[in-house]
Amino acid sequence: MPDVEHPQVYLVTPRDFELSKFSDQLDALLDRHEVACLRLAMNTLVETEIARAADRLRDICHAHDVPIVIESHIMMVERLGLDGVHLTDGARSVRKTRDLLGNTPIIGSFCGTSKHDALTACESGADYVSFGPIQGASLGDGNVADFDLFAWWSEMIEVPVVAEGGLSLQMIEKLREVTDFIGLQDEIWRANNSMAAIDEFTANLRPNAK
Repeated sequence: MPDVEHPQVYLVTPRDFELSKFSDQLDALLDRHEVACLRLAMNTLVETEIARAADRLRDICHAHDVPIVIESHIMMVERLGLDGVHLTDGARSVRKTRDLLGNTPIIGSFCGTSKHDALTACESGADYVSFGPIQGASLGDGNVADFDLFAWWSEMIEVPVVAEGGLSLQMIEKLREVTDFIGLQDEIWRANNSMAAIDEFTANLRPNAK
């Protein structure tokens, strides 16, 4: 993942979507915006549905040179030709996952608000960690990841960090100096116009944003 002067978009799929419609939406979005990574994160546990979505979205992402990771389903990474996995249990399964997948696949770790979990995840082989929610979102244990956590991480640790959950334009303006990636999900997909929403969010990622 490249080092840039402003955060990049780390896009997370909706939890539920109609594949044909969402595929077209994603293709158009990637034509218009630079996205560092897509995370496939679905509520369904039906493997055939996940695999079907992964196959379609992988082709779209790879056509735009965007890596795609899948949330939690470690065993699907190699089988479906995905670029990695995003783990949701802090540092607990990072080392085992790295041993299983080898050195090449991307491994990300959602660590809630825990600096300790994030440091352990990095030591165990994570390529990035994510903290969140930033405010009022239903991730983790109800705590929120504050500015000081990101500021400390960006100053002390080289492993990239993602801010996700409950993001607003105002929060992005505050966090853009201290995070590598902005994880956008419901902020985009629940908007009346998803393309206009991501236009606005990406504009605020740059230091010269209005």
